[in-house]
Amino acid sequence: MTRNIDMHNLKEIKSPIAQHLELFEKKFRKSMKSKVPLLDKITHYIYKRKGKQMRPMFVFFAAGICGDINESSYRAASLIELLHTATLVHDDVVDDSNIRRGYFSINALWKNKIAVLVGDYLLSQGLLLSLDNNEFELLKIVSNATREMAEGELLQIEKARRLDIKEDIYFEIIRKKTASLIASCCAAGAESVGADADTVNKMHQIGEHIGIAFQIKDDLFDYMDSKSIGKPNGIDIKEQKMTLPLIYMLNNNGNREKRKVIKVVKKHNNNPNKVNQVIDKVNHSGGIEYATKKMKEYQQKAFDLLYEFPESPMRKSFEQLVIFTVERNK
Repeated sequence: MTRNIDMHNLKEIKSPIAQHLELFEKKFRKSMKSKVPLLDKITHYIYKRKGKQMRPMFVFFAAGICGDINESSYRAASLIELLHTATLVHDDVVDDSNIRRGYFSINALWKNKIAVLVGDYLLSQGLLLSLDNNEFELLKIVSNATREMAEGELLQIEKARRLDIKEDIYFEIIRKKTASLIASCCAAGAESVGADADTVNKMHQIGEHIGIAFQIKDDLFDYMDSKSIGKPNGIDIKEQKMTLPLIYMLNNNGNREKRKVIKVVKKHNNNPNKVNQVIDKVNHSGGIEYATKKMKEYQQKAFDLLYEFPESPMRKSFEQLVIFTVERNK
């Protein structure tokens, strides 16, 4: 079975759920609406600048593999998007970031106070969407993910102060910070079609493995040629984030070399020449190969569980989406 997939061919991957995604877009826009003109203007701005629809795709594929997509599945996708969008709006405030997906962030256009209030509004809309429809299990799944994302961010901040993160702590951080959201997409999709607890848990595990592989792929971008990926490299080093290739390099060098690299990340992380020296050291340490191997291991773990479900067009497209997460070029 071939696993090569054209990076721009998301449209083909979406084909079994294309109609569901189209209807979801209308329902999601409706779930963001407000009678307050300023708020409605801002949520419209957010909606028009949405990403690739990866999270709703995971919800609908998981639902379609486990049963028949229904109104609960649309609510699951909307709930996740509302809560996730709220966290992104708040993240931009915390990070003092003015750009989100190539566009001005909410805080850049409307300042921090309004951005925080918009995030709060989206959060409350997500809570009410589930509560008004008695979707308590969906709310539990997504609330757990939101909690884990916050814990992952705080754990990363705590550990970043010393810049001495071991591999097990790294995986705990990305499991909470990144993988928990994709895991909640898959679990919520299964839950929305009435799957039993074991099936929901299996889908959650699949999503967690995908999320870890996805984050390792993001780590690898930081050490690639910036021209080939269309964005600057070394961003994680500048933000003092300990990624898997860097952790591997530090763990496989003597203490003297380790101290020199940590000093650059701590004190010279805005010096392009020194950052590039660290990137070169990581590239020559075997850290890229090691991280790639780990990424593929987690991808395979996801496949192993996915193949326990009957073969179907939904499962095939889900598999292609998993491949896309680790073979994308940006």
